[in-house]
Formats: sequence, structure tokens, C-alpha cells
Amino acid sequence: MSDTPQTDPEHTMITTRTPYHPGERTAQARAGVTDRADHAGRSIRDTVPAVAARFLTERRMLVAGAADRDGRVWATQLSGPAGFLQAPDERTMTVAAHPAEADPLAEALARPAQLGTIALDPAGRRRMRLNGRSTPDGRGGLVVHAEEVVSNCPKYIQRRTPLDRPGAGAPRTVASGPVLSTAQRLAAATADTFFIATAGPDGRVDASHRGGFPGFLEAVAPDRLRWPEYRGNSMFLTLGNLELDPRAGLLLPDWETGGALLVTGEARTDWSEEARRSAPGAERMVELTVTGVRELADATPLTWTDPEYSPANPR
Repeated sequence: MSDTPQTDPEHTMITTRTPYHPGERTAQARAGVTDRADHAGRSIRDTVPAVAARFLTERRMLVAGAADRDGRVWATQLSGPAGFLQAPDERTMTVAAHPAEADPLAEALARPAQLGTIALDPAGRRRMRLNGRSTPDGRGGLVVHAEEVVSNCPKYIQRRTPLDRPGAGAPRTVASGPVLSTAQRLAAATADTFFIATAGPDGRVDASHRGGFPGFLEAVAPDRLRWPEYRGNSMFLTLGNLELDPRAGLLLPDWETGGALLVTGEARTDWSEEARRSAPGAERMVELTVTGVRELADATPLTWTDPEYSPANPR
């Protein structure tokens, strides 16, 4: 998004970003929600409010998206005890964690990079995005200068509670390749949650959440994943990016084992009426052509309780 600070009459210390970039405007117009998007855009800030700072300090996981040295976009997860995320001031988030050597973003985040993040509270069905410029802190962690801070609604978040897993090993690669294996396609087809990272026209990266009942993500071929886009916040930050740049990365956490499936590729949105009719609740469909896969064991020392599915999930 381009930067045009404006004063919020009720919160004079908060600035918003407007207008949206051309890809977001195109997506909003396609969906017929430009007016709603203008209203929703007032919640996009370039500072971390006090309530958001408190939220960050209570989290155990952070999803992070960035481009690797070859320009491919990936999404991954970082975790730690409560307090591993901090907001020491209104424009900074610190992360006391870094991708492991086996992670495709380990090298990228060892230097300054554009980073998109989403902090998720599955137990409370809360989430917030913080995107900006990341630099290593010299102590094995990250410092993120906030450029975009967005609180999202609780829709499609499956309720889960984190559990520590004593004796968890270091993250390691189980499998990698250009396409999905049969087992990985099954894991995708039974997922109820995934995260997606995309890149904007100015190089900024955004990370977002997708949820639904198992089966909402389809593994239609070894090199293709497809999912419905449900009614959201009308900002179209993800699909707006894809209008201009097809690169995308998906993270599928294994909530039971602490593993993770990371997928990179190029995505396109199908806005047709046929797409709307192809899945319950779909307003459009997105299809990802897979170009790279990395499966990690022990990606996080956390496991999670069985899900309580969101009442917003279309049946």
C-alpha cells in the first residue's frame, strides 16, 4: 500500500494508509466492495496500539512470509514461550526466534528483508497482521519495523489450545521437491487451516489466514492446490497482491505433531460465476501452481488440542 498518513479524528495518534495499491483496488472493484473497503481501510495503521502490543506478548506462534534469494515467496512459522514477541515501541516488534537452518526462509531472514507476519490466537479466535522491514538483531532474533498493522475478525479460525511437547527435536527437512507427494496431497486435503504469504507491487509482503472444514483446500494434482475464498473484510490484501504478482507461499501446520508443510508457487484468482458455484460459501476460487515443497518435522515444539470448528465455516 502507498503511504498517505491521515489523522483519525477519534485517535489523533493513529495514522492510516490510503489509498490501496492498484491491485487491491482492482480486486475490490471486481468484488463490488469499494465503499466497504474504504471504510475497512481506516483500521490499517503503521503503528502498534497498546492493545495490540499486549496481544503480541501473549502469543506462542507467529507466521512469517518473505521471499527467498531466488525470489520465491514462502510462509513459515516461528514459536516460543509467551513473551518471545514484544512491541518495545509503537513502531517496532521484536521476535526472539529465527527460522531454523532447514527452513527455506533461514537465509532470507539472516539479512534485511520485507516481512509479512500474522500473530494468531486460536484459543481466543483472534489474529493481527504486522508487516514491515525485518533485520537480524544479532542475538538470533528479528527486529521488525512496522509499516502496516491490521487487526482481523475471528471468522474461520478453529479454536485450539497450545500444548508444550517435551523433548521436541530441532526442525529438520523430511522431504523436499518440486511437487506434492501423495502423502502431502492427503495432508493438504484434510487441513482445516493454512496461511498464505503474497507480495505487493512495492515488494512488501503480507501474510494471511485461511480456514474452513477439512476438504476446503483441494489437492487437485501433484502441482496444483485450489481453495474457495469466503466473505472477508473487503480489503483484499491477499487477492490484491495476486492481481499484480502471482508469487505465493503456503504454510500448512501439523497441529498434532508440530510438523509443517511449506509450499511455494504462483496463484491466480478465478472470479467467474462458475467458480462461485463450485464450493459452498465460495465468492471466488484461487488455484496455486506448485513449484516447490519443503516438509519439516519438529517445525515447532508446540502441539495443539483438537479443533473446535469456527461457526463461520461454510458447510
